[in-house]
Amino acid sequence: MGVDVNAIFQIAGIGIVVAFLHTILDQMGKKEYAQWVTLLGFIYILFMVATIVDDLFKKIKAVFLFQG
Repeated sequence: MGVDVNAIFQIAGIGIVVAFLHTILDQMGKKEYAQWVTLLGFIYILFMVATIVDDLFKKIKAVFLFQG
């Protein structure tokens, strides 16, 4: 009944890659690109979390409404 461990590792991996790219681009003087990379990474992770929460609500609905 726990959260899929692979999803947690994917989110952590994406966060590490985005942080690395942000640092590299920021040091190169490309602050606008660094902000875009961070924003796109955040939006991608937000959609991943939204699908996980949607699955959770479906499971809760199935338990309380006795649907299979």
